[in-house]
Amino acid sequence: MTTGNQPLWLYSWLFVFFAVLLWSGVKPNDSLTWFLEVLPALIGLMALMITRRSFPLTTLAYCLILLHSVILMIGGHYTYAEVPFFNGLFGSERNNYDKLGHFAQGFIPAIVAREVFIRLAVIKTRRWMNFLILCVCLGFSAFYELIEWWVALATGENAEAFLGTQGYIWDTQSDMGLALIGAISALVFLAATHDRQINTKSPQA
Repeated sequence: MTTGNQPLWLYSWLFVFFAVLLWSGVKPNDSLTWFLEVLPALIGLMALMITRRSFPLTTLAYCLILLHSVILMIGGHYTYAEVPFFNGLFGSERNNYDKLGHFAQGFIPAIVAREVFIRLAVIKTRRWMNFLILCVCLGFSAFYELIEWWVALATGENAEAFLGTQGYIWDTQSDMGLALIGAISALVFLAATHDRQINTKSPQA
């Protein structure tokens, strides 16, 4: 179903995005953290708007990007060390919401990269394509860790809420490890569904 020249689901997507964004921006626990965490979601929104007509993604990719944006906004509102329901999860002494975020940091980009690779015919061999997707996701995760480091250097103690290490010395390594697990999981469990949507070009309705 469409409204005007746009599918109805697109308006629902935008409604959810801006509703959660508005909620997250109301009295966040730390204003700097909120800005830093929400910024990637806003940049992603701008990129999707620019490419909506020239390179529309599958519905699956759009939904996953929205999910990732919501995860970022929730983390921005509470800070990653204070998100409710994640304190002491699985017997841990730390709040593990940041680990969910880093899993998503591999899971969602894997599908987006996969779509670009397939539709632009970047590489034809699926095994090599999957390997390169994992490289892209790990590279993205590592670059994000560098950004966190640069923010810490620039802001000093004020960056603690953004870093979310909570005193865990292997935080950076575990973050990248979870991103890798997320990317592998996406390729294993969503490849068939993603292929069907690419073949039918469902988002171009």
